[in-house]
Amino acid sequence: MCGIVGYCGSGDATEIILNGLEKLEYRGYDSAGISIILDDRLATKKRAGRLKNLENAVAENPFTGMVGIGHTRWATHGVPTEINAHPHTNREGTIAVVHNGIIENYKELKERLQMDGYAFVSETDTEVVAHLLDFYYKESNNNLLTAIVRTSKDLEGSYAICAVALNSPDELVALRHRSPLLLGITDGGAILASDAASIVEHTPKVIYLDDGEIVHLQKNKAPVIYTTNLDVVEKEVKLLDTDVEKASKEGFDHFMLKEIFEQSESTQNVLNRFIKGDSFDLGESTFSAQEFKNFDSVYLSSCGTAFHAAQVAKYLIEDLIQIPVRDEIASELAYSNPFITEKTLLIVVSQSGETADTLNAMRLAKSKGATIFAVTNVVGSTIAREADRVLYCQAGPEISVASTKAYTSQLMNLYFFILDWAKKLGKLDNSLETQLLSDLKQIPNHIESLLDTVTGYRELAENFIHCESVYFIGRAVDYISAKEGSLKLKEISYIHSEALPAGELKHGTIALIEPGTQVIALATQRPLIEKIASNIVELSSRGAEILSVGFEHKGLKESSDRFIAIPETSDYVAPILSIIPLQTLAYYVAVLKGNDVDKPRNLAKSVTVE
Repeated sequence: MCGIVGYCGSGDATEIILNGLEKLEYRGYDSAGISIILDDRLATKKRAGRLKNLENAVAENPFTGMVGIGHTRWATHGVPTEINAHPHTNREGTIAVVHNGIIENYKELKERLQMDGYAFVSETDTEVVAHLLDFYYKESNNNLLTAIVRTSKDLEGSYAICAVALNSPDELVALRHRSPLLLGITDGGAILASDAASIVEHTPKVIYLDDGEIVHLQKNKAPVIYTTNLDVVEKEVKLLDTDVEKASKEGFDHFMLKEIFEQSESTQNVLNRFIKGDSFDLGESTFSAQEFKNFDSVYLSSCGTAFHAAQVAKYLIEDLIQIPVRDEIASELAYSNPFITEKTLLIVVSQSGETADTLNAMRLAKSKGATIFAVTNVVGSTIAREADRVLYCQAGPEISVASTKAYTSQLMNLYFFILDWAKKLGKLDNSLETQLLSDLKQIPNHIESLLDTVTGYRELAENFIHCESVYFIGRAVDYISAKEGSLKLKEISYIHSEALPAGELKHGTIALIEPGTQVIALATQRPLIEKIASNIVELSSRGAEILSVGFEHKGLKESSDRFIAIPETSDYVAPILSIIPLQTLAYYVAVLKGNDVDKPRNLAKSVTVE
């Protein structure tokens, strides 16, 4: 969601910025733009639609410079048009600004600026930043650093901002507040970006910026980082995980299909990190036995697919550790009055580590004294840095907007965390530990076996491409897998899908079932398979067509129109496997419908605004 790239140095800023924006296409966007300082003007080009439109416009009338900023926009305020695209400029076109986030008080600022004679041409909240910066730049006698400091005092909301000015041709300033921004240090200058993917090709050396920090870049000088009171901040230079560079399709038609197949490798990576002989060890990424004993309440909170991973964890915690767990969508928890104290453990999950709603929920919990445990895929992300303990998925770059391998990696990491918790509290006996570790060790091979017959999923997908609605059902933790399968289908196929507990069918939803309705049933919890089979019979009698995904079971197979067998494993571990066919089926439905699988409409990979 919205990408920023800025460059100041001795290289070709146009090439570096456009290349960096290409690396951010996976995040989701609907327009793009660039501003470069030339000898006599600030050249700004913007285009609605794909980045290719901007690249073509620049190629038609090329320009190069050594200082500039670029942006890919995901519309929040104002429709996706060229006028609303970033960068936004002042009236004279001599100051340019790019911005991720939301300026919550933009209406008040806009009214104030209009009273001072400023005219607005876009529908965006970002344009107020360009005009504010212009106002303070002129007041400070063309001091760009002073102007960004004074601008920061007026802004409310979340923002990562980069700005350049024609009359300060060797400078770039940036400001971070509740929106990701990091600084890459190159031999010939510096790159600012909202995502490491735009930096790693040029340098592994980065500085992670914190909220309230301002970066001042000047050609031929070392970057300086300030607080908003202009106190200099000394920051540690860290090394990026260079796996970010490996984001290529490697012969697959889409990143999503590649990432589905990579789940065998990514789950094996988790095993390699934690399995120690006949046992396991999470090192310093977990809590001590005494710390676990001190928690008297547990909350789980995340968004989207990550929330489903957290909800699967809820079942395991309650069953193995025998304590109640509250699960709350992060966007709801952040604006509630939860029963959180200094003895609460909040578990959060986020692929990007920058999810705005999850961060807000974390910060609310921390303000009440809670301890935060995070599972994320991005080293150095804001969530990772603000959590008390963190497990990194280490799933490698996930480019497709619809998450697949990050989800199963999140589950694997959560499983080991919960097993560690149970063991330290004396609630995991040796036989169960041995059995669960054996089951987890088989996950990579089981995933491979589920994908051996991938052409079969394409054939199954033919049954869904003309559907208006698809229903997913399950019981207990299978209901969570049903929710994730439903989300995958709706994300990329644009078919309405709904997941519900199988026992709720007769309380309303069964009224929608008619001949030809497609239903997908999950059945991997052995004590409940007979119940699911009965629900399937109930649906079939009303004309529904049933695809079941579960363990081999005569009654289940006989009552279903189509059946996908899950390799034998424990009920605990089954959710990691049952999702694989649902991901793959959703992929082929989207392909057969001719959709842009990796970049579904209106969606973004990293949701950094509320």
